Amino acid sequence: MASAPRSPSYAEATRTLLRSTLLEAARELASERPWREVTMAAIAGRAGVSRQTLYNEFGSRGALSEALVLHEVDRFVGAVADTIRHGVGDPAAAIAGALGIFLHAAAEDPVVRALLAEDGGREELLPLVTAEGRPLLEHATEALAALVRETWPFVAEGESRFLAETIVRLAISYVVLPVDRIAPTVEGVTALIRPYVTDLLARAGDDAAAA
Repeated sequence: MASAPRSPSYAEATRTLLRSTLLEAARELASERPWREVTMAAIAGRAGVSRQTLYNEFGSRGALSEALVLHEVDRFVGAVADTIRHGVGDPAAAIAGALGIFLHAAAEDPVVRALLAEDGGREELLPLVTAEGRPLLEHATEALAALVRETWPFVAEGESRFLAETIVRLAISYVVLPVDRIAPTVEGVTALIRPYVTDLLARAGDDAAAA
């Protein structure tokens, strides 16, 4: 019998709350001023902690910037989770619908605006999505692959991860080079991925039935 998941300790829960508070403070400030003007002191002040507490948690401004980008990834995955979970009957439409939610959210997201802005974001944040984007790619892929496996559990782990990584790479390209019209893009993506996803699920279902 499997043991129940371990509940986080008080210290772990406290640190998780602190980290979230600090990242939300950074996110708020990114919506109010150019990223180069978002100092560690300003973030600490907005969060109501000392600057030393902020450095103790992240170590450096660069590490905080990377954590902020991953924090936004979790936010986006959370935003599309219900669409994917409710799309059991039409997975291609569910995935494309999730992309639509993502594109609309990204268009308004302060961190996305900051990383595309020519006021420090391009130099400090954009590389975390492009040239130095491996941590983001892996983090987002694993989160999306987990959603795919949860929704369609008969899909093999390798195939769910390939599908997830392909969608994440596509989404990143739309963040870096935004489209003017989201609806036609979503329709085109749906038409593009439907044959592959339909075949993938059919094959996975047949394999599961034969096992």
